[in-house]
Amino acid sequence: DIYEQYLLYQEQGMQASPGHLSQIRRILTSFKAYLEKKDISLRSLRIEHLDAFMRSFAVKNNTRKLYRTLLRGFVRYLYYQKGVIKKDLASLLVGPRLIEQQKPPKFLRPQEVKSLFSNLKVSTPADIRTYAMVYLAYSLGLRPVEISLITFDDISFSEGQITIPKRKADNPITLPIPENTLKAVAAYVLNARPKSNDRHIFLNHVFPYSPISANLVVCYLSKAMKQAGLSSSGYWLRHTYAQNLLQIGRPIQEIKE
Repeated sequence: DIYEQYLLYQEQGMQASPGHLSQIRRILTSFKAYLEKKDISLRSLRIEHLDAFMRSFAVKNNTRKLYRTLLRGFVRYLYYQKGVIKKDLASLLVGPRLIEQQKPPKFLRPQEVKSLFSNLKVSTPADIRTYAMVYLAYSLGLRPVEISLITFDDISFSEGQITIPKRKADNPITLPIPENTLKAVAAYVLNARPKSNDRHIFLNHVFPYSPISANLVVCYLSKAMKQAGLSSSGYWLRHTYAQNLLQIGRPIQEIKE
């Protein structure tokens, strides 16, 4: 039995204490029972199964963190020692970052989102630029600096895709652009963007029409929120994007990526 083999590996190879072995056995017993109940084999194990198993525990955060660590060790054993699974799921088995209670993540509620978009103006070129930036921040969760760096080479209007080459973790990503967001960006490019050979999408509207800075993106996003009566910043839109994904049941690891 592979569960007993792992316990023996921990005892003899890793010199685990009797108390630690008891903790491992407890989590593995629960894990084995969960997989049997759901008719899931170890070879077909996916990160979604591990996340669902961890959610089945009604325990405190510290205990959940311990359970996750113990389970991660077993999953790593399945991959590296036994070759039972074809992907290192241990590296994906992470929990949400614990945030101090006095500083909870700040995001917009549905009514606030509605208020924000209903109060966006499109009467001036600057308004149309802000309109497009708000859509990018809300529908794709882009950081202000990522918005400021977007070029024509990064967007495929025909395929409805955008590539973000420079991200915080230095891992480029290509994302589908929602139709409303694509239309907002196209409206700015066609009707409000100054004529310039610069490849950046968003420009300052004062000659010589240089690329807009990340700080100005933050400023314009925050201004749009204040016009809607919201005391929030541009970064709230990124948090709102993550919250929306969480509410529709996307795995934590997927949201993180």
